[in-house]
Amino acid sequence: MDILLAVLAASVYGVADYCGGRATRSVSAITVTVVGQFCGFLALLVIVLLSGVPTPPVSDWFWGGVGGVAGATGLLAFYKAMGSGFMTVVAPVSAVTAAAIPVIVGLSTGERPGGLALAGIPIALIAIALVSDALGPHHRRAPRSVFVMAIVAGSVFGSLFVILGHTSDNSGLWPVLAMRCTSVPFMFVVLLLSKNKISDVRPQLRLIAGSGLLDTAANAIYLLAVRHGLLSITATINSFYPASTLLLATGLDKEKIHRSQAVGLAFAALALVMISIG
Repeated sequence: MDILLAVLAASVYGVADYCGGRATRSVSAITVTVVGQFCGFLALLVIVLLSGVPTPPVSDWFWGGVGGVAGATGLLAFYKAMGSGFMTVVAPVSAVTAAAIPVIVGLSTGERPGGLALAGIPIALIAIALVSDALGPHHRRAPRSVFVMAIVAGSVFGSLFVILGHTSDNSGLWPVLAMRCTSVPFMFVVLLLSKNKISDVRPQLRLIAGSGLLDTAANAIYLLAVRHGLLSITATINSFYPASTLLLATGLDKEKIHRSQAVGLAFAALALVMISIG
């Protein structure tokens, strides 16, 4: 169950990234993030209130709130690095870092996956880097500052996966709602400081709302996955999200898959099989 949920979370994350990426072609990334997360917050608020799950303890609100700020901070660093023009460097570095952090934390806290699953983790990290186009034809040497921002973004995203794992199993989706309670105001302040306008989203409102709703759904699915399985395993599989983004870009935007990306997809399938069996 945890493997299937992690795969589903990764797929939904990737679709959300695709929608958000399409929207940022004509709307600022900060505005897309604010409006998208606000749409996700409204939908999540209704779902949580109708779920009947009682309000969780303060600790869940704390971890969810910290996760919201962490996720928003990671997005800011990620978009800043991506805006430098070195996307083929930023994407794999941040994705692999995001996967590595939960693995390190999980193993250091006593998690012991099976031998085959453990062997599949490094293969998964290689797959993430390849799918993210680390060796694509437009790959260039990036300045140190870009590497630092990419590592910061990945570290924060990875920390978010760890933070969600600290919430209690019976808290339902309240921790995800707590995330939005902090991330939305935080990003709104950033929006005001950046002098961007909310009205800019009108031409891309459907894509932006979709990205926010899907990102929220992915957080919720990942939360369920990490409650049922090992952090080191679920977070690794969850970091396959660039694969679904790549497949959508190929199918809808007619982008070409480079040879290294095709190899990465094959490695991802192999790693998934090893982790599932192990």
